[in-house]
Amino acid sequence: MTVLSTGHDIEILITETEIAARTTQLARMIKEQYRDTEQLVVVGLLRGSFVFIADLVRRLDLPVEVDFMTVSSYGDKMESSRQVRIIQDLETPIKGRDVLIVEDIIDTGHTLSQVYDILETREPRSLRVCALLNKPSRREVDVEIDWVGFEIPDEFVIGYGIDFRAAGTQPAAYRRGRQEIAPRPEKTPAQNTPARQQAWLRPAARPHSDRSTASRSLSR
Repeated sequence: MTVLSTGHDIEILITETEIAARTTQLARMIKEQYRDTEQLVVVGLLRGSFVFIADLVRRLDLPVEVDFMTVSSYGDKMESSRQVRIIQDLETPIKGRDVLIVEDIIDTGHTLSQVYDILETREPRSLRVCALLNKPSRREVDVEIDWVGFEIPDEFVIGYGIDFRAAGTQPAAYRRGRQEIAPRPEKTPAQNTPARQQAWLRPAARPHSDRSTASRSLSR
């Protein structure tokens, strides 16, 4: 399925309806796991997880406290540096508490592995992981994921809060029919262009008549 945006056909990887249905399923499973918890601390890894975590928490019929960490292993690059920097740490103490890490996408596993190890030293009662997207073909570090929304191929995806450089102009590997569009040279410096071609996309305004074309779906 494709949608037209700013003159290019953007292939939808996962629709808004599919994401909503799967998020509801995940919430039910998580609720069952934590049915006896005093309060679940949900830790969101910013910035990519903020839309998913908001939708997930609204579906959890549990006592929940939400906190966020800002970590980075990408910076201005499309490939992970494997070195995680904590830019903003938790404000909530987690010792002796049930903690759920929520990720937007798990790629090489380096970010999750290092964040998990850091939080584990703070002695939570339990520590589990929920991810919207998983790329098993990209894994370099073994990580345990308790709940996964969708397994996806090795595609650079955007939408549903998943962004690049948190900028208004987002890069995405996308296709017009079966022909991949080459990068726009004025936007992609040659030294930063990966082997897998990237194209630059400025998101279109959200149409009132078709929400599936908006940022609450995932595109590639």
